[in-house]
Amino acid sequence: MIPLHDDNPTTRFPYVTIGLIVACTLVFLWQQSLAPAAARQVVYSYGMIPAVLFGEARLAADLVALPAMFSILTSMFMHGGWMHLIGNMLYLWIFGNNIEDATGPGRFIVFYLLSGAAAAMSQAFVDPASTVPMIGASGAIGGVLGAYALLFPHARILVLIPLGFFITTLRIPALWVLGFWFVLQFVQSALAPAGAGGVAYWAHIGGFLAGMVLILPFKGKGFPLFGGSRAKPRRSASRIPRSGKSRRGPWG
Repeated sequence: MIPLHDDNPTTRFPYVTIGLIVACTLVFLWQQSLAPAAARQVVYSYGMIPAVLFGEARLAADLVALPAMFSILTSMFMHGGWMHLIGNMLYLWIFGNNIEDATGPGRFIVFYLLSGAAAAMSQAFVDPASTVPMIGASGAIGGVLGAYALLFPHARILVLIPLGFFITTLRIPALWVLGFWFVLQFVQSALAPAGAGGVAYWAHIGGFLAGMVLILPFKGKGFPLFGGSRAKPRRSASRIPRSGKSRRGPWG
């Protein structure tokens, strides 16, 4: 299932969500501008490497750009390819604005970074001897998804479903979409070869669980748990035109 849109309106403009998307895109374009050898070096310099983080291994001197602990932050803004970037930014665009709406912009950036840090540490603790750099925003976005599942489980998500040669779209409750995504991380982590690089499934899992916990102190009072999508205000009967003609739009 590929999410395309949700029916969950917001009350404020998502400045932070858009800013994160712009930041990740600019960093990726910078990565793409580098020669292949330099691009690989950048991944080792700014990606999170568990063995380096825990002091079990050391980077070559020419690759050290900052203390290993800071790579937890820098790794969140890097991506390994166009599909990696586009997939992550699509999820952030669809679900991030509602969580920013629920927390406020200042608290949302803190929530996002803490979720990403928890995701990185989850991956690191699962495989502390790994020398493979972890990059990508998916752990932090996993936190956004976990928060969304708690706050808006009944919001409808328009998803694209490929069925062989046919493609269809359906509107499905958010809890089903995000629950399927969460369970899929466990299944794929179990099927992935041990010690192999690729997708950091435990970062996704750790980020999702962290988001479910962190949203409790970060959300505003007007956003109860399991509240579904935010209802649009009802129009008073006295506002209906006396002519009986219906007005068009605006449509959400």
